[in-house]
Amino acid sequence: MDEQNFGLAENYINRELSLLKFNSRVLQQARDPSTPLLERLKFLCISCTNLDEFFEIRVGGVKQHIELDIASITADGIAPRDLLRDIHNEASELVAEQYRVFNEELKPELGAQNIRFVAREQWTLAQSTWLRQYFLDEVEPVLSPLGLDPAHPFPRTINKALNFIVQLEGLDAFGRKGEHAIVQAPRSLPRLIRLPDETNDQDGENYVFLSSVMHAFVNELFEGLVVKGSYQFRLTRNSDLFLDDEEIDDLMRALEGELASRKYGDAVRLEVATNCPDELVAYLLQQFSLSAVDLYRVNGPVNLNRLSQTYDLVERPDLKYPPFTAGLPKRLSHDTDLFALIRQGDILLHHPYQSFVPVIDFVRRAAADPKVLAIKQTLYRTGPDSPIVDNLVKAAKAGKEVTVVIELMARFDEAANISLANRLQKAGAHVVYGIVGKKTHGKMILIVRREKGGLQRYAHFGTGNYHEKTTRLYTDYGMFTSDSQLTADAHEIFLELTSFTKVPSLNIVLQSPFTLYNSLMRLIDIEIEHANQGREARIIAKCNSLVEPQIIQAMYRASNAGVRIQLIIRGTCCLRPGLPGVSENIEVRSIVGRFLEHARVYYFHNYTDPQVFCSSADWMDRNFFRRVEVCWPIRDSALRDRIIDELEICLNDNQQAWILQSDGTYNIPESETDSYSAQQALLNQFARVTY
Repeated sequence: MDEQNFGLAENYINRELSLLKFNSRVLQQARDPSTPLLERLKFLCISCTNLDEFFEIRVGGVKQHIELDIASITADGIAPRDLLRDIHNEASELVAEQYRVFNEELKPELGAQNIRFVAREQWTLAQSTWLRQYFLDEVEPVLSPLGLDPAHPFPRTINKALNFIVQLEGLDAFGRKGEHAIVQAPRSLPRLIRLPDETNDQDGENYVFLSSVMHAFVNELFEGLVVKGSYQFRLTRNSDLFLDDEEIDDLMRALEGELASRKYGDAVRLEVATNCPDELVAYLLQQFSLSAVDLYRVNGPVNLNRLSQTYDLVERPDLKYPPFTAGLPKRLSHDTDLFALIRQGDILLHHPYQSFVPVIDFVRRAAADPKVLAIKQTLYRTGPDSPIVDNLVKAAKAGKEVTVVIELMARFDEAANISLANRLQKAGAHVVYGIVGKKTHGKMILIVRREKGGLQRYAHFGTGNYHEKTTRLYTDYGMFTSDSQLTADAHEIFLELTSFTKVPSLNIVLQSPFTLYNSLMRLIDIEIEHANQGREARIIAKCNSLVEPQIIQAMYRASNAGVRIQLIIRGTCCLRPGLPGVSENIEVRSIVGRFLEHARVYYFHNYTDPQVFCSSADWMDRNFFRRVEVCWPIRDSALRDRIIDELEICLNDNQQAWILQSDGTYNIPESETDSYSAQQALLNQFARVTY
């Protein structure tokens, strides 16, 4: 086939629509009877928060393209207005399925386990009495109902907040005719309320939504007037941040100013209760300058994610995944000199199957070791109460040279990272914010230690964040090394991030935005050359997303040449597999299970010399050209073989793997063999389940 045909629009899946498909796969986990019941509820909530972020970021961007009258800028060629319509159709089906799953499957099954969400019409007299008093004592004092009239315009509505539009009849104390009011639920109020045992006429735990309580007693807010109706709604706003690179002289200060406006970005979605009258819906759409394509009616409480509290409130281990103890490599199973162990050879960890504790210990020991002179680290997301940050603070206070590259623009963690930067600076650490206009997404720690032979460097490279909580939930690789070439490359990258240097000439590490993209294209071309010479040629790539069109076209060329390509893409994939003459030799699968698949691993068969890389980078435009990413080779043959074996485990999954079809849909493969889960297999291999 003519290579120009590889770039035809019909050969690409739209990024936004692919992301919605991923969210549908997450939601299907909420329906899987083999998954513990409270975990199924959690998957439902994850699908809701994912959809929120999708509208805040992705749909916000589509709307900006429409406003600016920008034609399609993606390889699939879909015009923004058409895309917004397609998004509405897909998202409407997804939302309807979310509420169906809750109302018809999870809610009844939880009720059978004596975990109930009690609707207003089901309240007993004792429950109604208690809830009314709860409303008067805990809710009503913090509410500020806002009547709408010429002196009281429609209030500013906070992003994703719970609101009610209330229909009224009658005259108030000033003789004003009350018709409509807005009641905003402060975020300080719990969205899920546990009813005390003494009000229950059945065993178990009973919960009530705050929205139900406000519905039931909203009349208490409008004494003397008749409440004709009360309807909940929620507005989603564009939450992407914009900073003009050329006008910034202090990134932190500029970001702090931009964060203040995030709650009031442009409206992108309106959710309303299904029973809200059409005239009120039209009124709300007008207030927010939205149209029917932005409207989503919901059959239940807006924002099902409030159900996520249930997981922590209900102490039922039998309804959750069994806990496990993460394993350790044999070399790390005894409390010995970690630096000496690293000098013996590279150490690979596969989280969460293997513990993240050695990474924390790496920084802890460095902070306490008088031989350690300097610690350098990148931080993208860390979470609150991070033990790694605690040890960086200790190291700085102890007088060590501590340099931390903090990415202030880590989406939705900006405020936390500003606080983190301030804390480290107060301790005496050198804090920089990376490169303006290019997010620092690479994950590295570099330690400089004085030893008998002189200064010795030790490094840790990772595919995931230095975030203790997510390392128990996300699959990622991390590697300790004292390899002179790898540690020298880490040193050069830190110099590049903290000072002014030319593009460093690295030994073996591939880096965005400089060498990673071209190196991958070259590695793909090498496989094509092997295939053309009749040799075995194979590529396996494991990423979160595959979007970049030139990489996709290179994959199409490789497929056409006979290269066997197996892609494990958890989320967005714009490549269409199985197209005749284009991608017949490409298989794409997405694994959705207990853990979030997050590792980035690239394997190139390379005839008799396999090449394996781990990286912080997905195969997206932003990762190749607008971020600082690192990609390091696995040079130890035993570790390389181990990673290849673990990739094969993922390729054998027939329980939680979804296979992408050429039309953009995903199917779980039918198999004549026994059910096989890659995540469970890796748990069995590395970890110990604890009941």
